[in-house]
Amino acid sequence: MTDTTNQRPANSHPGDDAATLPTTYAPAEVEGELYERWVERGYFTADAKSEKPAYTIVIPPPNVTGALHLGHAFQHTLMDALTRRKRMLGFEALWLPGMDHAGIATQNRVEQQLAEAGLSRHDVGREAFVDKVWEWKENYGGRILGQMRRLGDGVDWSRERFTMDEGLSQAVQTIFKKLFDDGLIYRAERIINWCPRCLTALSDIEVDHEDVPGELVSIRYGDGEDSIVVATTRAETLLGDTAVAVHPSDERYAHLIGRTVKLPLTDREIPVVADEHVDPEFGTGAVKVTPAHDPNDFAIGQRHNLPNLTVMDERGAITVHGPFLGLDRHDARAAVVAALREQGRLVAEKRPYDHAVGHCSRCKTVVEPRLSLQWWVKVEPLAKAAGDAVRDGRVDIHPKELERRYFDWVDNMHDWCISRQLWWGHRIPVWYGPDGEVVCVGPNEQPPAGEGWVQDPDVLDTWFSAGLWPFSALGWPERTADLEKFYPTDVLLTGHDIIFFWVARMMMFGLYAMDGEIPFKTIALTGLVRDEFGKKMSKSSGTAVDPLDWMDAYGADAVRFTLARGANPGADVPIGEDWVKGSRNFCNKIWNATRFALMNGATVRGPLPAPEELTAADRWILSRLNATVTEVDALYEDYEFAKVSDTLFHFAWDEVFDWYVELSKTTLGKGGAQADHTRRVLGEVLDVTLRLLHPIVPFVTDALWTTLTGAESVVVAEWPKDSGYRDADAESEIAQLQQLVTEIRRFRNDQNLRDTQKVPARLELAGHRLEVHEAAIRSLLRLTLPEEGFHATASLPVAGATVELDLSGTIDVPAERKRLQKDLAAAEKEKAQATGKLGNEAFLAKAPDEVVAKIRTRLAAAEADTELPPPPRAARPPGAARAAGAPPARGGAPPSAFSRVVPGGLSIPLPARRGAAGAPPIRRHSRAIGVPRQLECIAPPIPARSATFALPVCTVGDVPIRAGHERRVRA
Repeated sequence: MTDTTNQRPANSHPGDDAATLPTTYAPAEVEGELYERWVERGYFTADAKSEKPAYTIVIPPPNVTGALHLGHAFQHTLMDALTRRKRMLGFEALWLPGMDHAGIATQNRVEQQLAEAGLSRHDVGREAFVDKVWEWKENYGGRILGQMRRLGDGVDWSRERFTMDEGLSQAVQTIFKKLFDDGLIYRAERIINWCPRCLTALSDIEVDHEDVPGELVSIRYGDGEDSIVVATTRAETLLGDTAVAVHPSDERYAHLIGRTVKLPLTDREIPVVADEHVDPEFGTGAVKVTPAHDPNDFAIGQRHNLPNLTVMDERGAITVHGPFLGLDRHDARAAVVAALREQGRLVAEKRPYDHAVGHCSRCKTVVEPRLSLQWWVKVEPLAKAAGDAVRDGRVDIHPKELERRYFDWVDNMHDWCISRQLWWGHRIPVWYGPDGEVVCVGPNEQPPAGEGWVQDPDVLDTWFSAGLWPFSALGWPERTADLEKFYPTDVLLTGHDIIFFWVARMMMFGLYAMDGEIPFKTIALTGLVRDEFGKKMSKSSGTAVDPLDWMDAYGADAVRFTLARGANPGADVPIGEDWVKGSRNFCNKIWNATRFALMNGATVRGPLPAPEELTAADRWILSRLNATVTEVDALYEDYEFAKVSDTLFHFAWDEVFDWYVELSKTTLGKGGAQADHTRRVLGEVLDVTLRLLHPIVPFVTDALWTTLTGAESVVVAEWPKDSGYRDADAESEIAQLQQLVTEIRRFRNDQNLRDTQKVPARLELAGHRLEVHEAAIRSLLRLTLPEEGFHATASLPVAGATVELDLSGTIDVPAERKRLQKDLAAAEKEKAQATGKLGNEAFLAKAPDEVVAKIRTRLAAAEADTELPPPPRAARPPGAARAAGAPPARGGAPPSAFSRVVPGGLSIPLPARRGAAGAPPIRRHSRAIGVPRQLECIAPPIPARSATFALPVCTVGDVPIRAGHERRVRA
């Protein structure tokens, strides 16, 4: 009753023979060979001429210098799951791979190689250096692409792109020219982030802000009543001050506005200006203004026409004539402070003073704000269009609560510095003439010729080419077949941490270049992968993980399933190795259950039998299967990967493997037509379950599915459809069976009976709808038929039926007595310690109230654990009935508790359900205990589907103890 029309070839011969499957699943023996087969058969190669509807994802291009980390593995798993499912749904699915040229990082790698040979890039020259970078890229770059294969990425390798390849370089030049001609690119002096080590401007995303211990010094400018005090963490920039700013309404400095004060250590007079930017409540209410070395100061300088004095060169050395000339900025800071101290200009000094300082993300050098002539994009009209596309619903951001972050960025975006002082990258296509001419050259245009013409030496920010990725990777500016078929893309899946730096820029450039057409329909934002305690992973703390290590140990599917199961929209993903081990166990369970089914004849041949020909278990699992298909579909559409994984995990493990496969054993053992029907249903359930699991765990599912069905590959199989079949009666019947089995298992567990231990039992099921399941119930619970001499020592009414058990001879009394004595000793020790503390007046006088309250609670618990139980009474003879309304067998026991009474002085109450009327509090000492020879149990009905127990008082000889425990039991 799932719709499986045309899911497999008509001439397929299902692989019923489990001999083709090894007894255990070894991922290393399956994954590599299987992936290469997928690629060779062209499963991931999209056809632009196909009549199928298109589904497109372009991969966020990893750096050419990079290696696969957990963040990559996380996002790639989710993108792969989306495209695999859409391919199975009948879409022409394209997941397009590629790499970013990573300007700074790649240039640094090659410069390091040259440095090892005693050379610099200037020694070899620009053209030769760029050739060496290309050579490095061919030899060492792209390692991550091989690692993507290892993870199972179903990308179209035939369309792999690189942001420096010819086509994408043409796209960069085309859009630069268009923006230039439209007045949206300009050249100007502005404050930028400058790395004195890499000698280039940096984007905001390339700056890491870290708290460092520095100093805060307060300096007096001027003298007497005309003096003013300012504070700074960068005293060396004083040499470039061109004003002091105060708030216009600050009466403290009203008399100084428009006047000048003398700048310490110089002969210059600088003005005091009034500016709304100044916060009069912060510090002294006065700030020094260094327009060439601070972005806020630059803005003040622009408003007041202040001069811009650059006092450092590109390497951070002081350029001002005088005693500080040539000093490194950090050495100059100490020297300037010392000179101010000597002149009596320091009003206050605070060390250490922790504050955030920007560092180059590549080389960790402290970034210097610097006035520099750079190229800029005028973002206001572009950003407005990017914001409107989300506001009017053309682009959906998921989860919706992250829309505000997006709007905060696009609505307050500053002009974007796009030039970088590097040699590796897209060189700016602008030429300067001998007479000041400026010419921007398009991709099909010839640059100016003649003496004196030179090209701008800078290259473009890597994010400039990355912003074109969704359409340039599909062939723009040409109107290619790929662009016509696969644009706009469907989903951009990326981390919320780069929503500002990449997502918004793709939106701006896509809408601009493609005449208002959106670059993607949905932006699905993920969180960041963290360690199992929710902390950021880092090499320095030893928490960074190489996903390849986990793949080596547990397989790619285990890593993928672990990552997907933590993927709640927009939320960070904690992950630990134990969780990967658990996912490995799940993959093993899938393997073992499918292998068992094949060994017992599970098949997909022929139509499913009619419902009336099936057992209740068969009808139940088919009903649940259809419901699961619908649930998984809805969750995928909402990008709820964690819930998809969890739903499939519990359906597969709990319902299919733990219940249906076990229930089917009884039917299969009987043989005949009914067994054949169950074999067909078992094959159907496994077929559909494997297809549902495939997008997340592709390797194990393909290996099993092809063996089960005999078809080509699950990669190109149809996605399951809900046929609409539901059977509420079957679901109710099996739920009742599960209730009975679960409660008896719970009782067995409480009695410390081994899972394999057989127990004689009488099942009173006459007239009950579970009567037809008696054989299955006995098999599941290891219950044998009652023989001569059977004596029911426990009687449990469950789910409208009664199960009587004979536990005679199953308990080791000496061992139980020894254990109880140990628990009693622990409880008495706890009682003595708590009593001692509460009897200590000095302790009570000093200890906080909450501490004393905790100790009183511990004392009460210990006293309850050691209190004497009521004396036991003799067990009633076998078969004797208890009078209606009579109390339970153990005098004084609450009616919600099971009670054991054993001749010879062993009185043991059985577990009461937590929350039941009269149930005792749960204690932490003893586990459930067994009984010798003869046990009588008078049990109340047990509510279904709970796994928490509490044990009240029990006595072994003269050893009283209140035994309590809490335990979780798998149904």
